[in-house]
Amino acid sequence: MSLTFPQKRALVWLMLLVGTAYVLWLLAPVLTPFVVAAILAYALTPLVDRLTAIGRGRLPRVLAVTAVLLVFIVLVLALALLIVPILLKQLPLLRAQLPPLLDHLSTRVQPVLAQLGLPVALDVSSLKAFLMEHLSANLQDSVGPLLASVKLGGSVAMSVLGNAVLIPVALFYWLLEWHRLVATLQSLVPQRLRPSVVRFCLESDLVLGQYLRGQLMVMLVLAVYYSVALALFGLDLALPIGVLTGLLIAIPYVGFGLGLILATLAGFLEFSTQTGHVSALVMVAVVYGLGQGVESLILTPKLVGDRIGLHPLAVIFALLAFGQVLGMVGILVALPVSAVLLVAMRRVHQAYLDSSLYRDAS
Repeated sequence: MSLTFPQKRALVWLMLLVGTAYVLWLLAPVLTPFVVAAILAYALTPLVDRLTAIGRGRLPRVLAVTAVLLVFIVLVLALALLIVPILLKQLPLLRAQLPPLLDHLSTRVQPVLAQLGLPVALDVSSLKAFLMEHLSANLQDSVGPLLASVKLGGSVAMSVLGNAVLIPVALFYWLLEWHRLVATLQSLVPQRLRPSVVRFCLESDLVLGQYLRGQLMVMLVLAVYYSVALALFGLDLALPIGVLTGLLIAIPYVGFGLGLILATLAGFLEFSTQTGHVSALVMVAVVYGLGQGVESLILTPKLVGDRIGLHPLAVIFALLAFGQVLGMVGILVALPVSAVLLVAMRRVHQAYLDSSLYRDAS
């Protein structure tokens, strides 16, 4: 059976798509820093364009890119320098309060399990010995046994250091050449299909841009809220836990749940063993209950908007599915690809509603 020209063209495009996906799958471990840089460039390009517009064209783009990149690096370093010392400072506190906490939980949990017909023997002494061995008062003693136990060597450190250097370099060139790259990709589209493809890309960009900008505002507001609210309850780890909870809110339910667990554990460890469980539960119930209500009823509808259409369950599924196939690269491209698929599904749905097949069935 001979194929028509449109069928051959569709087959060629399908083969190119499958081949590209296969190459990306093979190169997934190498592509991570470049994908991270591309996503950051997509988010930061409007800021670079605004700087060049303020200069009325007299500010070279390379200077605007350099300024934006330096500010971004300073913010990342400031966040790391803000959180890491606080966590290191709390290691002695964790080491001192963990044994009595385990003893307190053991005396409370074992009678309850026995009443339920579950005579489970908790080896608290072995657990305390294991945790105390790995919870050292300084970072060097803590990280050394961990790296040795999982057989991680200098290659991991070099990989992390390499990505830390490569991502800013790739981000610089992405920002510098972004519009030229977009124009090149647009020129590859046949002239006859270019208007529809451009409209499709603009619609996808609108959906993804609204989602990312709105989600970023939600993350910033919640990071400030959780940090301040936990600090008002007297939690020393309020800042790192609050910031981490706010940043992880981008992953629906996962960020909130992880922050809830961390705040509860920190409250159990920091407060006295006599009232720690009550104080921690009250703190978590008030702070995270109010935070979840504000996020669901006010922040997300106002800043993200239901009109975008990226349902939280769809976001979770996309992250899990792409992560399973492409690893870290899949997690990074899950939202952009989901936005494109969402626009495509909308167009297919509208085309079906406008078709004679739907009208005849109605």
